[in-house]
Order: sequence, then structure tokens, then C-alpha cells
Amino acid sequence: MTTHCSNWIVGIDAQHGNPYDGATLAPALLQVENLTHVQPQQAIVDQGFRGSTHHPQAVQVLIAGNRKRAGFLKRLLKRRSAIEPVIGHTKHDHRMQRNYLQGQVGDRINSFLAGCGFNLRKLYRFFVTAPLIHLVA
Repeated sequence: MTTHCSNWIVGIDAQHGNPYDGATLAPALLQVENLTHVQPQQAIVDQGFRGSTHHPQAVQVLIAGNRKRAGFLKRLLKRRSAIEPVIGHTKHDHRMQRNYLQGQVGDRINSFLAGCGFNLRKLYRFFVTAPLIHLVA
């Protein structure tokens, strides 16, 4: 899970087997709440999360691809397409093709550390480029 404005990874987990996408939403939201101590208000998801049986009641779930939406909701749903590159960069740049840790717990540790590495790289870029912006201005 990422924030919808700046794409910080706030929750990541390895799913074993082939679970239905909608069944993974509630545990992911619970993980975000445990890590950040803030309950998410909205979740922007793709078509795989259709069906309200797995959706938590406290969170507004917006499914991308539904055509009848107001203008501001359409713009918000376009942010869903910005999440896919984050997933791809996390998998490729942080060596998730090969896992050297053993078992399912090792998979979960590897994915969690890849998310941490993504956020640290983003923070490093901010600290390296922010002083340059202030020197030029």
C-alpha cells in the first residue's frame, strides 16, 4: 500500500498461495494502521477487488474502472496507475527476483525490507537534491 499523494510505501507483505485480491485488503489496511497509527480513510483499488464482502466498513473503497464518478473522484482514481511503477521498481531495484531468506517468513522479511529500501532511497534523493534547489534559488 502506498500513500495516494506522494507514493510512500506504508504497507507491504508477501502473499502465499493465490488469494483473492479482495481478501488481502483488510489485512493490508490493518498493517498500515499498525505501522502508521493512522486509519486510512480511502483505498483506491483495481478491478480485482470487486465485491463488497471483503471490504472493511470504516474505509471508503474506490474501485478503478467504474465509469460513473464525479470529476474529483476520476482524478483520484487516475492515481491508481501511479502505483504500478512503484511495485515494479520495488521488485526490480531492491532485488526481489531472488530471495536468499528461507521460508514464508523469509519472503515476508524480504518484501518488508524492500519497501523500507524504497522509502530510504526516496528520502536520500530528497536530502541530496533539496540543498541544491535552495542554493540555486
